[in-house]
Amino acid sequence: MNGSRKIKRIPIEDFFRNSMQTAYKLSPSGEFISYMAPYKERMNVFVSARKGGGAIRVTNETERSVAGYMWANNHTILFLKDNQGDENYQLYGVEYDGSNQRAFTAIPGVRTTIIDDLPDIDDQVIIGTNQRNPEIFDPYRLNLDTGELTLIAQNPGNIQEWITDHNGELRIAVAIVDGVNTQILYRKSETEEFTPVITTNFKEEINLVAFTPDNLYVYAITNLGRDKSQLVIMNPETCQEIKTIYWNDQYDISGVNYSRVKGKLTHAAYIGHKKTERFFFDNDTEIMYNRLGQQLEKYQYGIASSNRAEDVFLIAASNDRCPGVYFLYDSDSNKLTKIAEVKPWIKSDDMADMIPVLYTSRDGLKIEAYLTLPAGLTMEKACNLPVIINPHGGPWARDTWGYNSEAQFFANRGYALFQMNFRGSTGFGRSFLESSYKQWGQTMQDDITDGVLWLIDKGIADPARIAIYGGSYGGYATLSGLTKTPELYACGVDYVGVSNLFTFMKTIPPYWKPMLEMLYEQVGDPIKDKEMLRENSPVFNAHKIKAPLLIAQGSNDPRVNKAESDQMVKALKARGIKVEYIVKENEGHGFSNQENRFDLYRAMENFFETYL
Repeated sequence: MNGSRKIKRIPIEDFFRNSMQTAYKLSPSGEFISYMAPYKERMNVFVSARKGGGAIRVTNETERSVAGYMWANNHTILFLKDNQGDENYQLYGVEYDGSNQRAFTAIPGVRTTIIDDLPDIDDQVIIGTNQRNPEIFDPYRLNLDTGELTLIAQNPGNIQEWITDHNGELRIAVAIVDGVNTQILYRKSETEEFTPVITTNFKEEINLVAFTPDNLYVYAITNLGRDKSQLVIMNPETCQEIKTIYWNDQYDISGVNYSRVKGKLTHAAYIGHKKTERFFFDNDTEIMYNRLGQQLEKYQYGIASSNRAEDVFLIAASNDRCPGVYFLYDSDSNKLTKIAEVKPWIKSDDMADMIPVLYTSRDGLKIEAYLTLPAGLTMEKACNLPVIINPHGGPWARDTWGYNSEAQFFANRGYALFQMNFRGSTGFGRSFLESSYKQWGQTMQDDITDGVLWLIDKGIADPARIAIYGGSYGGYATLSGLTKTPELYACGVDYVGVSNLFTFMKTIPPYWKPMLEMLYEQVGDPIKDKEMLRENSPVFNAHKIKAPLLIAQGSNDPRVNKAESDQMVKALKARGIKVEYIVKENEGHGFSNQENRFDLYRAMENFFETYL
């Protein structure tokens, strides 16, 4: 379809089935390699010796994939799992040979988080659970040998984050006060009480990422007094900035890397339009990355894991046409050894390019976007194509350049896929983010619409064959697009999207409730902004929808309650609008189980084929 060469039709399953192997990690000693791979269609943890030998499966999950895992020490692996998508993650442990599996926090309805893996203390980790109060998390030291939980500090009701020093002592707490202000509290040791240091509006970010090697100061990424967040050294007793270390004029700093072996920051990074850019503080680290770059020039790459000595590394590499390759790297010998492809059945030559593009919103904002065309097509040859507009979720998140299964699937079926970082997308500075507040369905939606008009103006999109599809906030944007600009879209797909801004804020998870006032400032106050919220809730504007709609929803979604989709379907059917509704009883906020993903994309393929 519209291609300069015939596109090889690739089965749906190849794009959306579980990876062959992924999430590689090294044990602290570097003796073992772990990874996740399918067992009975669910992702489980496997372990093999780094220097050869068969792999052993150490978890046995068949209802739902392991949600995440880590090495606690040289012989124990910790892993998290939830129940049918409810996101109440429970913590389990198992030995590297698959023996002695035990539950550490298997409490129904309770969510567990990892606060600090305590890499220098083999028999302990620090976790947080909301078992005492569903709305807040208390920090505990977990003894991995006995399973004993020791409360370190009782959350007074507003602490959202706990930060440890290099000795594993809980030294900093970050609280939400008055629902909209962020307060940093500090103490010199665990024997002292926390003392408030600074209170700022939530729009002013102080992200404390690590203590300095002497545990006296902290590295922080902050936008205090500036638009783009910068990396600084800060005194935690006063939150006064001592020194600005690194910044970029166009993007927020996205992260830093701290070396425990070197006792210093090695580099900082920001995410650009096409790739991650790094700035190095350590000469040896810069040399290592340069050596890797010479061997991986076709890829974006980064360190996925290292041993405790930081001389053996697992490197993850990918690009827009390659879903991922893992390499083992010995920094002393500069030897790079390929160990696995994430999806070896995906052939890069059959995939499409993701093209970074830029357009201007109606009020003058520069919007970074990505256009994936059917394989073989260039921007110059792209003409009158059927296009799927794909706004991201969040909404305070962002799209980045790289391999995207959905983009490749739809391109393989002859569609162009268009993704855009509308206002509110993260990484572009404070003013760009704040310009989205109380703008759901308004200027945020205009940015999406302006992207559609740009495609039409360039002659890339066939105006009669444009669809809109998104998940979570992207699902809301789909419904909003179909109600605000019904003439633009031939059809739409809403995947776990918000339809009613009033009920959405009433059904959030309990641990979001301390931030409810903040949500009112970001989205709207149900009382003060009642008319605005009603006007921009798609369910109250269902009569404006003309295009056919497909809605997909997980029954156990804790973020976007199933009622969001139910009421939209009811409103549409009452108007006689064609709506197809897919509900999965064993899913939450998005479809995790492989067979459910197949059902979803098969339905989407048929839907777009019918209406585009």
